[in-house]
Amino acid sequence: MARELADLRDMDLASLVDELRKSKQEALNLRFRHATGQLDNTAELGAVKKQIARINTLIRQQEIAAAESAGK
Repeated sequence: MARELADLRDMDLASLVDELRKSKQEALNLRFRHATGQLDNTAELGAVKKQIARINTLIRQQEIAAAESAGK
């Protein structure tokens, strides 16, 4: 499910976007399972949300770094 932060930092932008898509799909599945009462460990929802936030942060950091290097 969750990747180590160091592994995420080593990914390029396209890989991060793909990982973000997978994490959002997983969050959707967990929400459905929670709504139907099939989710035993509700902490998984919070973990996936944090993973999505980490990935979004890394994507933004890479975008800023690319803009700075293009501007110089």
